[in-house]
This record gives sequence, structure tokens and C-alpha cells, in this order.
Amino acid sequence: MLRKYSNYRNFVDNIQLGGLTAFSAGMVNVMSVIVFFAFTSNVTGHYAILAQEIAKGNWYEASIALIWISLFFFGNFTSNMLIIHGTSRLGQHLAHALPVMLEIACLIFVGIYLQYFYIETLQETEILVGAMLFAMGLQNGLTASISNFSVKTTHLTGLTTDLGILFSMFTKKEYRENKALVQKAQLLIVIMCCYMAGGIVSGVVYYSIDYYTFYVASLVLCVVILYDYYKLNVTKMIFKAMRLSEVETSPVPEKSNVPPNTRELHTLNKIHQTSQYAQET
Repeated sequence: MLRKYSNYRNFVDNIQLGGLTAFSAGMVNVMSVIVFFAFTSNVTGHYAILAQEIAKGNWYEASIALIWISLFFFGNFTSNMLIIHGTSRLGQHLAHALPVMLEIACLIFVGIYLQYFYIETLQETEILVGAMLFAMGLQNGLTASISNFSVKTTHLTGLTTDLGILFSMFTKKEYRENKALVQKAQLLIVIMCCYMAGGIVSGVVYYSIDYYTFYVASLVLCVVILYDYYKLNVTKMIFKAMRLSEVETSPVPEKSNVPPNTRELHTLNKIHQTSQYAQET
């Protein structure tokens, strides 16, 4: 889900990433509506509030709306910055996992604060909503960046628009037979369903376990990281075994026809080729 980047990703990678992250985004958005009466997975409404408060001359309320929009923006900014600057120093998987780790930290912070310190003041609410908007910005920036803008999971406005356009295109046979368009529609439907499922689960579970629901959303994100970590290790083990097998079974040129150093170069070349293939995969 996380270890591949841009055009190296396939349809299954995007389905897995989009489904799980959309599920957690749906949970977060419904929890924020229940607890704070505010949407945190998108900023369209906050732009409208900003414009309204400026028109009324309510500068404090307008500044809060602007800060919330800025936090969502900086979440996106931080994710992409970690991805484009971190690949060479940290490794691709770790660079892609860092935004998810920060998102988990934000959600756990909100959960712990609500559970032990929250006295329902306006300032507390504004700070906690800001933390959740930053977390959603991190997630949206991550999924959009590594999927070449194919996967966006925190809001459904653009997704519903794209689905409407795609389904209108499917009224013509030539588009129904286009595999790329069909897979695009399938991906968007999966994201929409998972987002809805996350919201429904969150709404049901919240009335049973209260603020612990934030930890459940964090666990879903942990699955994203741990699944990729597991797949990465399994892939390394497979290619390590393949490398050893190829080296052991590769034919060695006859001594009479091959200079002494050529035999060693032949073995090293096989190892290098296998290692490169493993890294690309």
C-alpha cells in the first residue's frame, strides 16, 4: 500500500490504500461531528464560514476558520515534503509511513485529551478540531502524492463528481470497454463505500466505548503501516532466497576458457542484477 510510488503502483495497491484510509477518514469525520459539531475531513465548509465571518466583520471567528484551513493545508504540505525529500535518506517505505505515524499521533492526542482533560471550553474545541484537520490533511496529502493523485480519501465531493462523469461516459459502449475507466470507477466506489462504512461504524461504536473510538481509528491506520512492513520483509526474504538459489545454480564457465577474475565477476553480476530487481519491486 505505502511502499510503492506513483506509476509503480497497481490497481490493487490503490484499492487497499484507498479502502483502509477512507474507512479511518469516515470514522474521524463522524466522531468530530458527534463530539465537536464540526467537519474535519474537508475544508469546503470552513471556506464558506471564513467568507461569512469576514462579511459580518467577526474577525476572531474568521481567524479561527483561517487557521483550520491552514492546518489542513500544512498537513498536505508536510506529507508531500516528507515523501519527496525523505526517499533518499530514510527509505521509501519509512518516508511514506511517517505521515501516517503523525496522523496516528494526532488522533491519539485528541483521544487522550478528551478522555482525561476536556472541560468543553471553546478554546479546547478549537485546538482539537485543528489537530484533527491537520491529521486529515496529512492523510489526504499522502494518498494523493503516492498514488499520482488517483486516491483521495478524506472528502467525497470530487469523488462524487468523478463518479457522475464516469457513469455518464459508461452510457457509451466504447467507454464501458475501457479497462482504465472501469478500474477508476471501481476504485472510487470502494473509497465511497469504505468512507461510509467507517462513518457508520464510528457512529455505532462511539455510543458504546465513547472516546476510545479515536484509538480504534488509530488501529486501522496501524494496519496500513504494519501490513506494508510485513509485505516488505516477506519480499526481501523471497528475493534473498532467489538470489542465493541463482548464485548456487548458475553455470560456471570452464577454467580453460575463462580468465581467473571473470568467474568472480560473473557471480557478482548475478547478485547485483537480483538486488536491483528486488529494490525496484
